[in-house]
Amino acid sequence: MNAPSANRRRACWLKTLHEWHWVSAALCLIGMVLFSVTGFTLNHAGSIEAKPKVSSRTGAIDDAQRARLMRQLPSVKANKGKAELPQELQAWVQKQWAIDTAGREAEWSDDEIYLSLPRPGGDAWLRLSLADGEIEYERTDRGWLSYFNDLHKGRNTGAAWSWFIDLFAAAALIFSVTGLFILKMHAGNRPFTWPVVGMGLVLPVLLALMFIH
Repeated sequence: MNAPSANRRRACWLKTLHEWHWVSAALCLIGMVLFSVTGFTLNHAGSIEAKPKVSSRTGAIDDAQRARLMRQLPSVKANKGKAELPQELQAWVQKQWAIDTAGREAEWSDDEIYLSLPRPGGDAWLRLSLADGEIEYERTDRGWLSYFNDLHKGRNTGAAWSWFIDLFAAAALIFSVTGLFILKMHAGNRPFTWPVVGMGLVLPVLLALMFIH
């Protein structure tokens, strides 16, 4: 292959790699910032003070609704004691406290219905006493820092955020691999390229072998 043809082929590959590189970089830029910052805050979570805020509410359903729950209890217990709240009760909770419980399974027992409502940056739960129909709701908010840390971990974030993490990981992988090929194509004029890349591999390996036990 003559030199002009080889140069055109190299230029074509380099252009393609640059296009994939900058597009993947643009897609994962904000995610990179988010995961980098929260990686630091998670690594120093013990040194960052958090003051959880706890709020609670109480109420009571009427006897007719409580009686319907009692009639439904045997069938739920036959299904391992787990089921969503009835639509009527979901509507009551939504109207009274603006809490969405759709799609969440509660634990039913002889004396109460307990629904865990975990979320990023905090926790919450709902308990209904079958004996007297009293409902108690408690919410714990650990602040914005905890919220973003939980986004980093994918803790209680739902399916949509889980898909985002997967897509972000794919974009970051494309960004890294195309960057590696771009380095390879420029390495001939930059003698320190591979020593620096090698350091990025050797350094964490040495730290793991020497200090992690």
